[in-house]
Amino acid sequence: MKPKIFLTRELPPESMAILREHSELTYNHEDRYLTKSEIIAGIDGVDGLLCLLTDTIDDEILAANPKLKVVANFAVGFNNIDVTAATRRKIPVTNTPGVLTDTTADMAWALMLASARRVVEGDQFVRARKWEGWGPLQFLGSDVSGATLGLIGFGRIAQAVARRAQGFDMKILYWNRTRLSADAESAMGVTYATMDEVLKQSDFVSVHVALNSETQHLIGARELSLMKPTATIINTARGPIIDEAALVDALKDGTIAFAGLDVYEQEPKLEPELYDLPNAVIAPHLGSATIGTRTKMGNMAAENCLAACRGEVPPNLVNPDALD
Repeated sequence: MKPKIFLTRELPPESMAILREHSELTYNHEDRYLTKSEIIAGIDGVDGLLCLLTDTIDDEILAANPKLKVVANFAVGFNNIDVTAATRRKIPVTNTPGVLTDTTADMAWALMLASARRVVEGDQFVRARKWEGWGPLQFLGSDVSGATLGLIGFGRIAQAVARRAQGFDMKILYWNRTRLSADAESAMGVTYATMDEVLKQSDFVSVHVALNSETQHLIGARELSLMKPTATIINTARGPIIDEAALVDALKDGTIAFAGLDVYEQEPKLEPELYDLPNAVIAPHLGSATIGTRTKMGNMAAENCLAACRGEVPPNLVNPDALD
């Protein structure tokens, strides 16, 4: 018999075809978040739950179906799932690593360039029919080529950002909990520094750490105050890593010059003043938003879910202790 799977929101067509062929699939047909009660109702009697980063899967939801065999997350991160509770209940949790590395790195660069060259401000200015011709002081921005790039965290996505920076002849600093070997640093053309030094020396700071109890508000008022008043901060990781209220203050009072953001503390809501700040480029969580990447993510999530439902070890298991 095919396993029963509940999906919290429709995925790309290829991924949906895999799920329909190999499972008894039920899913949310509306393009909106489900409430907790709707998720609880949806997982009643199913074998697998395939959820999104926007779904909070806590112990109450997990307890609603004691026979649940897997929670497959359509994301690299899994901070939306109570993994400790899932492990205690012997429920495997999976994610979709690797497939969105280059796409998210591209997005970080899109935000960096858009912020540095004030592309969004210029676009809005032209659309408002205010542009009356070229001027020598019009929308002056910052040079990216030859500037210093600081990376907070140095995992796959940060390393992809660093590779792109080499084409812009940038000096690349990084901070990471674990330092690379001297040979690896030399091969990648990067220099290790403390986080404070990365913040102080960089013209552009890009955030690439995972969200956990140690990294929530890793970048707050103190850290922002260390940055150059001409600097730009980019976040394509997770919103709560930056204290959004402190960031608004820093952008308003000139502590830093620009911000390029794809993630926020309380998505989809933003700190109210952020909406009106001209020196912030604010994107609606587009990091992995290409057809190819989202399809790869969906296929991987589907395969993870189906494997666990068949009693196999899923390819991208994040809590192996659940199988002990």
